[in-house]
Amino acid sequence: MGQHTILIVEDEPAIADNIAFAVETENMVPIHAATSRAGAKMLAEHSIDLVVLDVGLPDESGFDFCRRIRTESDVPIIFLTARDDEIDRIVGLELGADDYMAKPFSPRELTARIRAILRRSGTSVPRVGTSAPEAKFLVDQKTKTIYFEGQALPLSRYEFRMLELMIRHPGQVFSRDQLMDHAWEEPDASCDRTVDTHIKTLRSKLRKINEACACLETRRGWGYCLKVDP
Repeated sequence: MGQHTILIVEDEPAIADNIAFAVETENMVPIHAATSRAGAKMLAEHSIDLVVLDVGLPDESGFDFCRRIRTESDVPIIFLTARDDEIDRIVGLELGADDYMAKPFSPRELTARIRAILRRSGTSVPRVGTSAPEAKFLVDQKTKTIYFEGQALPLSRYEFRMLELMIRHPGQVFSRDQLMDHAWEEPDASCDRTVDTHIKTLRSKLRKINEACACLETRRGWGYCLKVDP
């Protein structure tokens, strides 16, 4: 089964970017539309597995857009809204939405709800068992173990989460905030330098297996990435 495609219909760029990042790190493909018109076009042109739909769109209410979607499709829908009124939740669910989240919300909770809905609909998202890059790394999601050059790395859960993210996206630079959001349950409780400490420990563990290993690269002013060999 391939990656699932999530349509994000949200007009606030910062919120849309956060959702897209969270979706991508969970092995799903995000597609963004800022209006209902653009969202309708993407629904027609792509195979969409779930829609994350903002209620307050600039060209049309998300409720109205949901009504139009439901005349043609049973695609799962999660509403996002700045309001947490009970009447809004009831209206959204009665229109055929599968779930409802009020802003501000946790991107991690949103992706958990996406997974739960896809499981219920029989289209669960595959967890990666990744071999990358060039077979140097192997990720075993069942045992939460990462192998480097055939040897298991003794990783904490934070180290596992950070390294697994970079393995899935070799060459992509991740900021400290992005790594913290992905690896920590409560990222606000930790400081940026915590990431630096864990990266240093990861490098040490990799070099115990291969002294010449320099695959975790620092991009000054940007963050860290898993180096892709030319």
